[in-house]
Amino acid sequence: MTSLTLTHARFQTLELFRIPIAVVGSAFWPAASMLAFVVPFAGGDPVTATYATASMITFAVMNTNLFQYGIGVSEDRAQPWDPYVRTLPAGARPRFLGRLLTGLLMMVVALAPVVLIAALFTDATMSPVAFAGAALLCAAISVPFILMGLSIGYSLPSKAALVVAQILFLPLAFGGGLLTAPGGAPGFVEDLAPYLPTGGAVRLMWATVGDYPFEPRAALSLVGWTILFGLLATWAYRRDEGRRFG
Repeated sequence: MTSLTLTHARFQTLELFRIPIAVVGSAFWPAASMLAFVVPFAGGDPVTATYATASMITFAVMNTNLFQYGIGVSEDRAQPWDPYVRTLPAGARPRFLGRLLTGLLMMVVALAPVVLIAALFTDATMSPVAFAGAALLCAAISVPFILMGLSIGYSLPSKAALVVAQILFLPLAFGGGLLTAPGGAPGFVEDLAPYLPTGGAVRLMWATVGDYPFEPRAALSLVGWTILFGLLATWAYRRDEGRRFG
């Protein structure tokens, strides 16, 4: 199983890197947002720059996983290779685990420019312990966005999945408070943000990298979204399985 998983991960990674714009696109928006908004307006303030970097990291996690799984899975379902692999004795699990490994690699590709820009062009500061905690938290907060992407990818055709991912992208970022410093969003956004998956994720990130107080409601909200998207992804997968192989 491990060998098959690594084989699928290598194959899917090669597929992505053969289309360089797909790789560049994953890193472009978070890096561009850092250069356009964080560096000129918050780069000289260590506290604000640190929180803004954490926001852009959360932004990159959401962006990468929403599009990687939402569009990628949907496009795979349209190819004859995918149903063939799902009928093999090993089943769909090695291919799915390989996709997860590829998704983690793409997340690192998206996060690296954000961290590099913060280190070179801002006064953001973070202790080694906080950096390690943020790295582990990135893996944790990616789960609801992976499940959200899978829900879209297994339930919609590729053209519809692209539209839905694009429609969700900006409202989730703005509504979760990713585009402002803590407490800097309009009042209705501040009230709504802790109950959105992006708002819950970024508040955990702020609490990890700085002195932002831990918000139990945001953490519970993120757990609730994770469970909901897990149920939706399971339903979408079984529905697709039943339609195509039942």
